[in-house]
Amino acid sequence: MAINTDKNSYTVVFAAVMVVVVGSILAFLASYLRPTIAENERFEKQQNILYAMGVNENGDDVGAVNFVPKEIVESEFANYIKEQLVIEGGKITENKDAYLIDLKKQLAAKKKGQPYKLPVFIGEKQSKKFYIIPMYGKGLWDAIWGFVALDETMTVQGVYFDHKGETPGLGANIKMRYFMDDFSGESILKGTQYAGIAVAKGNNDPLNKDKDDNEVDALAGATITGNGVSAMIKESVNLYKPYLEEIRAK
Repeated sequence: MAINTDKNSYTVVFAAVMVVVVGSILAFLASYLRPTIAENERFEKQQNILYAMGVNENGDDVGAVNFVPKEIVESEFANYIKEQLVIEGGKITENKDAYLIDLKKQLAAKKKGQPYKLPVFIGEKQSKKFYIIPMYGKGLWDAIWGFVALDETMTVQGVYFDHKGETPGLGANIKMRYFMDDFSGESILKGTQYAGIAVAKGNNDPLNKDKDDNEVDALAGATITGNGVSAMIKESVNLYKPYLEEIRAK
């Protein structure tokens, strides 16, 4: 008996079967790939933290961002990151998996008045210490995040920024090397106050030679994203201020 494919009931049944089949395939793939996805996310976080403290494979091309390869990032992370700390309720404890803490979730908990954890990473390279803190904020379209590496004088040694959905060629350029490099040498202090670093549209120092102005030059056509980066840095600095004060007091 031939099936009448012109009937509405056939279309409905066919669509339902396809939804079930495709859904089952996607569910299987998601389950099968979950360990690989988690591993890649872990490697990416390690790469980003190392990048902020200057452990990368960058060359002379200021437009290219070259991370430590995934094949060796775990060993390099263990080599350069000497301590992983967690700040919770004013107490600081060591935690070898602090880098896996989701700052977005912790900030959401803080906003609700719930307990929250703040990770800190202490790196060492060529006998120099780096205090690396994560950051999370809002750009033009979606989330932005990153890491900033400081020395004991609160001078930036390096940063790494990333985004979820900023405009290509404009706000998305926060993750370009030429933009991130401008932050190195800037101080998050203005006198004795924690000022952060502003991405300034009216900055009169496009070559970024002035490292005492708490500013870097803005990206063309990306004012709102730049403001988001400025706010993210300032909020993160204020969030970690008690810990940063301890570093300065040493």
